[in-house]
Amino acid sequence: MVDVAQLDDFMTHAQFHKEKYGDNLFVFISKHYGELKTQHDLEHREEQKDHEELPFNHQTCSHYSTAFVLSRADFMVPKTPQVADTTSNYFYQESYCQIENSDIFQPPKTA
Repeated sequence: MVDVAQLDDFMTHAQFHKEKYGDNLFVFISKHYGELKTQHDLEHREEQKDHEELPFNHQTCSHYSTAFVLSRADFMVPKTPQVADTTSNYFYQESYCQIENSDIFQPPKTA
């Protein structure tokens, strides 16, 4: 997120390169992120502080790759057969009959 905030520094430094060296945007990106980076860093050490302020130019940058695959696939959903047996397979047996008849759940006898 910090890199997005530094886009203003990116544009300012790109404008500086356009005015001083006549670089277009592609040459500027190559000098700071591409194959001309090593040569540019050696020749222009006075711009080192400006280079440190550029976005995506430090080791703590993390990138997240999100892939979206758009393809049309026909998925066959198998039909489930209807259950013909309507009788219940579940037999509940009340197991709390002793607690129900216990005196603990009865109202107090003396008030």
